[in-house]
Parts: sequence; structure tokens; C-alpha cells
Amino acid sequence: MGLLHISHTLWMLSFIGLCALHCCSAAIEEHQTPIARLFVNASDTSPCPIPDTLFGIFFEEINHAGAGGLWAELVSNRGFEAGGQNIPSNIYPWSVIGDESMLIVATDRSSCFDRNKIALQMNVLCNNGGPNACPAEGVGIYNPGFWGMNIVEGKMYKLVLYVRSLGPIDVLVSLTDSQGVQKLATANIMTSGVKWTKVEILLKAKGSNYNSRLQLTTRRKGVVWFDQVSLTPLDTYKGHGFRNDLFQMIKDLKPGFLRFPGGCFVEGDWLMNAFRWKETVGPWEERPGHFGDVWKYWTDDGFGHYEFLQLAEDLGTVPIWVFNNGISHNDEVNTSVILPFVQEILDGLEFARGHPKSRWGSLRAAMGHPAPFNLKYVAIGNEDCEKFNYRGNYLKFYDAIRQAYPDIKMISNCDASRAPLDHPADLYDYHIYSDAKTMFEKSNYFDKAPRNGPKAFVSEYAVTTADDAGTGTLLAAIAEAGFAIGLEKNSDLVNMASYAPLYVHVNDRRWNPDAIVFNASHAYGTPSYWMQHFFKDSNGATLLSTSLQTDLTDRLVASAIMWQNPVNMNTYLRIKVQQLPQNRV
Repeated sequence: MGLLHISHTLWMLSFIGLCALHCCSAAIEEHQTPIARLFVNASDTSPCPIPDTLFGIFFEEINHAGAGGLWAELVSNRGFEAGGQNIPSNIYPWSVIGDESMLIVATDRSSCFDRNKIALQMNVLCNNGGPNACPAEGVGIYNPGFWGMNIVEGKMYKLVLYVRSLGPIDVLVSLTDSQGVQKLATANIMTSGVKWTKVEILLKAKGSNYNSRLQLTTRRKGVVWFDQVSLTPLDTYKGHGFRNDLFQMIKDLKPGFLRFPGGCFVEGDWLMNAFRWKETVGPWEERPGHFGDVWKYWTDDGFGHYEFLQLAEDLGTVPIWVFNNGISHNDEVNTSVILPFVQEILDGLEFARGHPKSRWGSLRAAMGHPAPFNLKYVAIGNEDCEKFNYRGNYLKFYDAIRQAYPDIKMISNCDASRAPLDHPADLYDYHIYSDAKTMFEKSNYFDKAPRNGPKAFVSEYAVTTADDAGTGTLLAAIAEAGFAIGLEKNSDLVNMASYAPLYVHVNDRRWNPDAIVFNASHAYGTPSYWMQHFFKDSNGATLLSTSLQTDLTDRLVASAIMWQNPVNMNTYLRIKVQQLPQNRV
């Protein structure tokens, strides 16, 4: 194909030219003003391949994106340890059914799990009859999940809990509405013994309620202990624990990579609360969990290092592990004593890639994945470039990883888009949060960036000012699309880019805006989510040479790609033209 000439007045969000090359035709209406002419060279003389990884996704545990979101566990604070390992512990959002004349609820350190010793003790004072009779519905505890559990008629739910008692146990398990009135599913636990017993029950819902709760009640006097109470739907994606609708929304983006698990979540306000991968692997009952002090909520870390790697594999994409390099928002490890942190990361790489009989590879195999994960990218820290110990720490990690895993590409926190780095790196990280006008104007930012150093990774970008973005606006998406077109046109340098944040629970908006909004039962994409759909076929496509002739030089951008549909194997030309409106949309 030769030169394609398009003349058109552009007032829409994005003009997409999509046609099979062997049958392309268009009727284009001329207007007097303004006129924009786009010339696309669709010949084979100067193809520019776009990296397979250009547009991906960034998952951070923020806004309850994982806990109460993509990770399908329905019980919040399942180990009663949201207050840490001290007693009395914080059992929120668990609540008591009955008053203090009927039962006393407390926490102690009697759990059978060494890494999380807290258990809940329920001392039942009433009985099944007599002068101190329990209410007909019993007394006990309930958990509302993450602002309500979505229970759907006909679906199966797996309950796992650990229980012990000084005498016989007769506990009624119920899934009910938010008031405990409507019974959606029930089962009885009848056992005895002072030793901890693992109980597994399958519950089939006989009704639906998107604001349900789990109840554990009894009418038998005595002392009962509970620990590690879990409730999950059986129909998670491939049984891997991911909520189907939220998983499908990111799979539909055809992401070229998955950056995880943060973000500031990796750093912590203080190192004691940073994400540490070794605390998030192995049996879920034995994971201690931690308080994410940046975003201010507890996670039981059922969604851990293994699950992130599994998520990338299920998405058919490349994992990028962002790890803590001994630096938080408020404290740092001096380079002279950073080696234990370095070894922890080498162990994490062995967990992901090591032989199934190696020390850490064997744990991965025991968790159900004998084959190595395809981990080939790591980011050394997050937004730490200006910290005092960053460069010293970075080089310790870089040298150790390069020696042990020479194929792994390493990402620096320092920006090399205007000046060269003073340390080795395969990629450098660039973040931009701004108003709509600035974001759109940044479409040509990488035009002048040096090409003779590391590649660029735009791992976080979004329009975030309240006036322009709100909780998700068309104006923000338009500006972001203009910026993304600029990234596409500079994909010889920019190898990866991802919008941030990805998810937000409607009841925990720690950050606005976000790509996907959800509650217990529903989810929708903001305009910024749907904007990303316009770029999902760019990964691995061919960038075509374009020339845009217009008087709207500061408000109009365009790009063109050639891509092949893997379903019908036809080759298509896609043209994206984006104008920033003068008024808010």
C-alpha cells in the first residue's frame, strides 16, 4: 500500500480507522475550518516494530484492590490479627451477636500457627434452655466481609476454619443478610476436643444477597476458640482465587506486562510495615499478614508473591516484580548493612525461577507450580531515587542479581529522559500525575529523550487533579489517550507504560481517579479504563510513519499502526487521532 491521505475535521474522542487492508474505503467530508491532514506511510519500506510489552497494567494493593477486590476471599481479618501479634488484638470487622450476659469474646495467643498466634476465644455463658437460656438464634460472632459479601443463589462457597473447645462443640454456620434474618445457607459443626481441628464445609446458597455476612453461632454453654476463618466462592478464575469479573476486565486489556505489588505499598511509611515476600508465601493459614501503613488497612496476604506470579501467568503476560530496597518513606537501611535485604530478593528470585528441588523453588513446587515462572524484570525500589542510600543500595542489588541471573532486566527509579544515569540499568522509571492540559502536552515529551541509554518505563501515569479528573472523566481519558499516542510514537525508546491505579472499592477511595470501580457484586470501567482499550492491539504491532498537518499543533496528536488479528489472521490499519477539547467534557 502506498500513501494514505486523510483530511477531516476532528472533534471526537478518538477517530479509529479500522479496516482490512484488502478492502479499505472511507467517505470523508471536507470542512472549511479547521482542517487537519494526516499522511500515513503504510508501505513496507520503514517498519518500526512496537514492543510486545508497550501497554500493560500496574497492580497495587491500594483502595482494597486485592483484599476485598480481585482476591476473592470474602472474610475480612480472617485470623483476628488486624491489631498485630499483641493481645488484645483488633478483631474488626468481626462483631458480637448477643450481650455480655450471654457471652464474652476475647483474643489470646493460643493458635496452632507459629507465625500468627492470635485466636478468638468465645466464652458462652447462656445455655440451650433453663433460666439462662440463649436466644433462639443463638449467640456468637459474624463477619460482614469487605462491606458486604456477595452471595448468589445456586453458587457454592467453601468455608474453612479451625476450632477447638473444652467440651462438645455445636456451632451453626450461616450465610445471612446484613441483619442476620434471611438465611442463605447453613451447616452445623459438631465435634469436640481441646486440640485444634480443621473444618471444611461446602455451602450452597439457596438465595441471593449482595450485602451478606457469615455467622458462627451456638446455644451450648462452654468455651470455643476459632482461628483462620475463610470463605471463598468455588468459581474463581481457574480455581486460582481471582474474582472472575475483575479478572476478566484486566484480561480484556491484553496487558503486555503486570507490575506488582506496588507502589508505595512496597515501601511502607516505615520499613516494619513494608511488603516482605517471605511473609506472603506458603499455606495461607500460616501467613502473618501486615498493616499497610501507607494506605491504612490490614491485609492477610492471601494475595501474596506466589499469587501475583500466578496472576501474570493467567493473564498470559510478563511479570515485573517491584521489591523493597531497604528504603521506606521515613527510614532507610544503610548500604553498609543492606546485604540481608539483597539475599532476601535473591531468595525471592529463586522462589520464582529456581529448580523445583532448590530450597525456595521447592516451596513454589509444593504450592502447586513445579515449573518456574517467567520472571525476567525487576524494579529496584519505587520512587526512591532521591533517597540518601538509594544509589548505594541499588548497586548492591544490581550486582548480585546480574551475577546470579544475567538475563533479568533491572529498572532504576531514577529518570534518564533528560540526563544520563550515573549507574547501570536496563530501564528507567518515569511517573506523571498531572492536570489534563499538562498530560496532553506531554505527548511529545519523549521525542527529545536520548536514545543511547536504558529504555523508558512509564509505570504510572494519570490525570489526577480534582477539577479535571474527579472520580473518572472523559476529559481525563482524552488527555491520557493523547499522552499514550505519544508513547506509542516513541516506542523505540518507551518499552512499557501503565495507568495507575488499577482498582478502587467504592467504600475505600484512597486515591482518585482509578481505572476500575467495584463493590462486592458489581464493577465498571471509568473512561480511563476504556481509553486503554484503544491501545490493547498496539503491543507487537508495527508503527507507521505519519505526518500531521494542522494549525492545532498543541491540541491534536495522531498515530497509525499495522496489526494482525490473531482470530482471523487479517492485517489491519488502525489510525488514532486525538484532540484535547478547550472545555471540560
